[in-house]
Amino acid sequence: MGYADYGIDRTFVERIKIKMKNPQLNQRVKMILNGVSKADLQDSVKLNRLLDQVAKVLGEKLTERMSNNIVAFVIAQKIDPNNTFHLIKLWGMFR
Repeated sequence: MGYADYGIDRTFVERIKIKMKNPQLNQRVKMILNGVSKADLQDSVKLNRLLDQVAKVLGEKLTERMSNNIVAFVIAQKIDPNNTFHLIKLWGMFR
């Protein structure tokens, strides 16, 4: 199931991808996500906090609905940031 199935707009994803090509923004986002565990990515409260921080760094204003959709998507993916296969799968989803 892709991100569009969770109501995440393709133009939003493309805009984020462009912003993440900026090395300074990319490094700031990496710093926020450094040390995040699989358990953190299954906790909606922590995810909302991380999402707010990343959105602020990227200069994005998220509606409550957008935030809820993104959180639901991340939880459904059961991402383990220490599992290379999971990271490759995500990379393929957003290429």
